[in-house]
Amino acid sequence: MLPALKRYHDVLAPTFAGHAGGPPIDGEIADSFLADAVECAMDEAGFDAAHIVGSSLGGWLALQLAARGRARTVVAFAPAGGWAEDDGSFRRTLGLQSAMVQYARSAAPQATSLLGTPEGRRRATQLITTNFEHIPADLLAHQMLGVAGCTTAGPLIEHALGQQWALDAEKITCPVRIAWGTQDALLPLDWAATRFRYEWLPSADWIELDGVGHCPQLDIPLETAELIRGFTR
Repeated sequence: MLPALKRYHDVLAPTFAGHAGGPPIDGEIADSFLADAVECAMDEAGFDAAHIVGSSLGGWLALQLAARGRARTVVAFAPAGGWAEDDGSFRRTLGLQSAMVQYARSAAPQATSLLGTPEGRRRATQLITTNFEHIPADLLAHQMLGVAGCTTAGPLIEHALGQQWALDAEKITCPVRIAWGTQDALLPLDWAATRFRYEWLPSADWIELDGVGHCPQLDIPLETAELIRGFTR
């Protein structure tokens, strides 16, 4: 989506701390450290406030930054953290992600050959997209290597299991759009959006994307870019 967005905006696309290519994690992992690192990147780039877009964990961080007053608008795609307080379903999702990291590390040495077939690309994307034929194999290889190279995935997932997942929604005063694929296999709408929809952000602009998976930016990139551009406009 970046080329489409860069036609209208100055774009900062930071890699999260502790992820492959991102800044290292210094010290103990805390609930706020990922948002702190993105805020630091904004400061270094001279962005006092910005239109903030995030997907999944990035959607959660976008809303955290909005609560800190750093967002002009937020577009969040299937943001994490919205399950009910007494719903432990997210633990299964985190367990699945832990297994995905191990699979990626095993497959990474053969990434090019594995992703050279339609069957391999389908297997590599089945949890995050419904449409995959248009996604370039080299992009999927880059993604697989990024997952495999996330050396702090274990500690990050372990921390997420005990994280508070609290959002100070009353401090979010900017316009918010939340978009969710109806075929999301990682964070299904029926339980993962509960607190966003009914407690934290019931007045947000809600969009359900029929037949789309967890990552609209891969599934329907042009439409996703327009969902962002239409809101920032």
